[in-house]
Amino acid sequence: MKSIFDDISFRSSKTITRSYSTSFSMGIYFLHRSIHDAIYSIYGFVRLADEIVDSFHGYDKEAMLQQIRKETQAAIDQKISINPVLNAFQHTVHNYQIEWKLIDLFLKSMEADLIEDKHSLQSFEAYILGSAEVVGLMCLRVFTNGNSTMYEHLKPAAMKLGSAFQKVNFLRDLKADYQDLGRSYFPDVDMSQLQDCEKEKIEQSILADFDDALIGIKQLPSNSKLGVYLAYIYYKQLFIKIAKLPANRIMNERVRISNGYKVRLMLNSIFKYQMNII
Repeated sequence: MKSIFDDISFRSSKTITRSYSTSFSMGIYFLHRSIHDAIYSIYGFVRLADEIVDSFHGYDKEAMLQQIRKETQAAIDQKISINPVLNAFQHTVHNYQIEWKLIDLFLKSMEADLIEDKHSLQSFEAYILGSAEVVGLMCLRVFTNGNSTMYEHLKPAAMKLGSAFQKVNFLRDLKADYQDLGRSYFPDVDMSQLQDCEKEKIEQSILADFDDALIGIKQLPSNSKLGVYLAYIYYKQLFIKIAKLPANRIMNERVRISNGYKVRLMLNSIFKYQMNII
């Protein structure tokens, strides 16, 4: 029965999520069970493309991205794929009316990683839109489940949250991105000699994104508010930890949050949620 393969497909995306991201796995756990598979499938899809550009060194990355693009389009058109990750993703695309425009923008940002090692303000904003903001919108399609009025109302906040997450990732991964992959995402910044004043300017833009995002998180439906809030709290604490370090430190080490501290953050956030503090 095809249902067996569909179940395997969603479980494959769940395994990918749990293997690559404990923070997102934690957030998904606290979403309503009815939308777990859909969010796992979105993460599985974006991780598949992201790993091509970040990890598959020595292989034809451009050809593999083109293959993913073609197979994704075919999976959506045919409503099936022999690739379990794409099979799960196409189900979510159809069930929650995720538009191709969002998927196309995401894939274009992944393709940009192969041809752009430095960004102007314009290309940086386009990259953030495609690599992060549209992923937030895909998830918002699931959270709002066909309520177009709610989707349009929360759309700006979802984009800001995706932007904040991605910029924090950039700061956390400066060493790997610049030294190992030769990438410099932030425009008009010389990563070979990052200054504290430049780092602080980046941090101000992230704080503004976080502030705007929290307004939207408070208005999410009950199926998703706690899970998204937990992810927000994790990234906000990671950001605070990064912000306390001088520029030369984050250029030479990857900031992490211990599993024990993650648990404390989770428990504190759940308490605030239950006490209706958010």
